[in-house]
Amino acid sequence: MAGRINADDLAAVKDRSSIEDVVREHVSLRSAGPGSLKGLCPFHEEKTPSFTIRPALGVWHCFGCSEGGDVISFVQKVEHLSFAEAVERLAGKLGIQLRYDETGPGGKGARDDGLGQGRRARLVEANRVTAEFYGAELLSGAEARAARDFMRSRGFDSAVAKQFGVGYAPKAGEALAAHLRSKGFSEDEIVTAGLAGRGRFGLFDRFRGRLVWPIRDITGDTVGFGARRLYDDDRIEAKYLNTSETPIYKKTSVLYGLDLAKKAIAKDRLAVIVEGYTDVMACHLSGVGTAVATCGTAFGAEHVKVLRRLIRDEAELAPGKVVFTFDGDAAGQKAAMRAFADDQRWAAQSYVAVAPGGQDPCDLRLSSGELAVRALVEDAVPMFEFAVRTTIRRFDLGTAEGRVSGIRAAAPIIASIRDRSLRPEYVRTVAGWLGVEVEQVASEVARAAKNPPPERPSAAPPDDLDHVEDGAAEIPPPDLRDPVVQAERQLLQCILQYPELVDGPAFVALDALAFRAPAHRAVVAAAQQLGGPQSDAPLSAWVASVSAAVPDGLQPLVGELAVAGLPVQMDPVSGAPDRRYVDGLLARVIESGLQARVADAMSALRRLDSAEQPDPDRQRQVARELQLLQRELADLRARAGG
Repeated sequence: MAGRINADDLAAVKDRSSIEDVVREHVSLRSAGPGSLKGLCPFHEEKTPSFTIRPALGVWHCFGCSEGGDVISFVQKVEHLSFAEAVERLAGKLGIQLRYDETGPGGKGARDDGLGQGRRARLVEANRVTAEFYGAELLSGAEARAARDFMRSRGFDSAVAKQFGVGYAPKAGEALAAHLRSKGFSEDEIVTAGLAGRGRFGLFDRFRGRLVWPIRDITGDTVGFGARRLYDDDRIEAKYLNTSETPIYKKTSVLYGLDLAKKAIAKDRLAVIVEGYTDVMACHLSGVGTAVATCGTAFGAEHVKVLRRLIRDEAELAPGKVVFTFDGDAAGQKAAMRAFADDQRWAAQSYVAVAPGGQDPCDLRLSSGELAVRALVEDAVPMFEFAVRTTIRRFDLGTAEGRVSGIRAAAPIIASIRDRSLRPEYVRTVAGWLGVEVEQVASEVARAAKNPPPERPSAAPPDDLDHVEDGAAEIPPPDLRDPVVQAERQLLQCILQYPELVDGPAFVALDALAFRAPAHRAVVAAAQQLGGPQSDAPLSAWVASVSAAVPDGLQPLVGELAVAGLPVQMDPVSGAPDRRYVDGLLARVIESGLQARVADAMSALRRLDSAEQPDPDRQRQVARELQLLQRELADLRARAGG
């Protein structure tokens, strides 16, 4: 039966509701002149605050999107409620018992469910009663011993369980549903709230035999639950389950622990994003009261919007700080790279904290204490640094190819930095990490800035970040545009077609790594492994042996090298090239290899100079190696000149 909220009660709710207090649950406010406060609008994206309230008048207005109204309309819009539900929500906070004019016509302020409360309020209440039920089961239920043991194993006692509202869902399939029905909730309400499902024989509890955490919205209302698997015989193998999306629970915008952390986040202009419920608990118990976690989903744009309003992520203010903690494994690194992709949405400075050994905050608290958890957050590195270091870690910086690939992968990240005045400094820093000249990185960054990809580069590592498939990687074809690679090819032709012209000791001493092209490197390594052709065997047997010894896929290259002509005049009698021509090819390949080793040593020295933890002994060792290589290169050139 329809009815309107009593007019006197409605007036009392409006008069006694502080618009400042209500808005502060969602937005960080600062003075905007006498009698006014302002912050970032919760209803549209902005970097300069245009959302203003006048507490004395009880009104709000956004000069950016032109929305405005009183405290009731604000609650309606920010929490997606009907007028009656917004009034009932405010009345509940104030302790005002609303009366309804049952005989009045329906309309604004009318309730439409015959329950005396709005639909959302009923769903919130069902979740609150459920949280109480689960909490009592954890603390006193005989069946919950495994859950209590798990809590103790993570360093949490009963007082902590009460503080965070942790509970236990009984194994019995209908225990919660029966309890909620006894409290007057209908089956439709229980199912709509995501607390139970419908089966052939009636309702069945959503969570069974699991440790559960209540998930609360920013105002402190319980809107859902997260549940952890405890028993091996649990038919649902997923380690964690969350409440399915409901009218009051949207996992893409809810952050676990935000109700507890919001004041500290607004005060410190700092948010710490962790990965799990126990990590939030460990952080708060360790003095990091700004910690929150996502609920069964990746950190995304809606989460950014929620935190930006609290941090006062405004362009004209000094930047706030957002610290992401991730496990040190490949999955954690991918999560960090996804967060980096959203970095453009913040004016705040983003940081990443990874504990030594890759421990999460909960494990770190257990192994090293609460001070270590605080130090983890305090020692976080800029997101940019983490993104670049994670990206270039995929490449072998001890090789020229690896360094070039590292430059190309890092350049789009540097080019995407919002503050262009910082780019030159980052270019110098990254050049040191890569062990290359600053000009090389600057040139590639300039190229990336002129030709940006369709989307901002996330620098996300590939799926096989820490995994290499069995078997040899595909070897790229030689780049014959490179004169040195052309010399390598001609030398290999001589080794296969005229092995007698390649001096025995010189052939044995030839370093396969001196060859720039990986395919050429593989062919000469196979030839050296065979020790050269047998003196009494036909030349065809030598070529066949080399072809059989190279990795799969390179046999056609061996066949091509064995028949291709050389770009020099042959001796009319022997039909072979001049010996001096072959010696010249040898000298050029050896010199190229020495130059590459000198470059590698110089790169290693630059990286050591840029290392976070200096290693003087290693620096001296590399410096000595560099001197020896430079001397060897000078001697080779002197001999060639003589």
